[in-house]
Amino acid sequence: VLCEDTRVTGRLMSAFDLHVRLERCDENVMGEKIGQVLGRLAAGERVAFVSDAGMPGVSDPGQRLVDAALDAGARVEVVPGPSAVTCALVASGLASEHFFFEGFLPRRRAAQLARLAELAAIPGTLVVYESPRRVAETLANVAEVMPGRRAALVRELTKLHEEVVRGRAPELAASIAAREEVRGECVIVIAAPDVEELTVRRAEAAGPERTLEEEIAAGLAAGEPKSALAKRLSRAFGLPRAEVYDKVVAAAR
Repeated sequence: VLCEDTRVTGRLMSAFDLHVRLERCDENVMGEKIGQVLGRLAAGERVAFVSDAGMPGVSDPGQRLVDAALDAGARVEVVPGPSAVTCALVASGLASEHFFFEGFLPRRRAAQLARLAELAAIPGTLVVYESPRRVAETLANVAEVMPGRRAALVRELTKLHEEVVRGRAPELAASIAAREEVRGECVIVIAAPDVEELTVRRAEAAGPERTLEEEIAAGLAAGEPKSALAKRLSRAFGLPRAEVYDKVVAAAR
């Protein structure tokens, strides 16, 4: 039995009085383990892979093992188990007929804002994984890009301290930012856009006909507030809001 952490899987085996050989197989050693596993499968052995939590292969290094086994012609059997994606989607109360699973967002703020702007144009509920250390910052970015959306933070799924916090994106971001600490693996669920927002997002995604400088000049000439202008154009051009705001201020001098 291959597992991310032999101690975690060992407790599971002990609970059911199972005595099998456990081998560590996390993302740090997956590359060297794949060849060994394929050799064992070719020799007629049966190999199992267990993740510490969630479904192996979904935002999990186990997917590399599954792909390699299938490419080698091995038979792969999947045992249905809990998946944070679907559990969080239902627990959030924001489920829709369509949803998009993003996995983990880029870590750098500018890249994350740009990706969130792209995701905002998807006509469905969004599901994102995040670590407890970065979840407050990510929620703040969600609130900046999608301030009108409902959202939920789902953490510690299926565990003793499971929690679901719901609210408008800005309210949720403020609530989590006020906490001294957030523990456990986190899932962020963001409601699908309404028809009006979706129309605007798609128009923004198509890109403006004028350059950024031309849009800034037109907005200032029309009397649009600098902050609102920077916010609108940062979405339209997929640029960091602060960068666009600096250009707006410079153009207004």
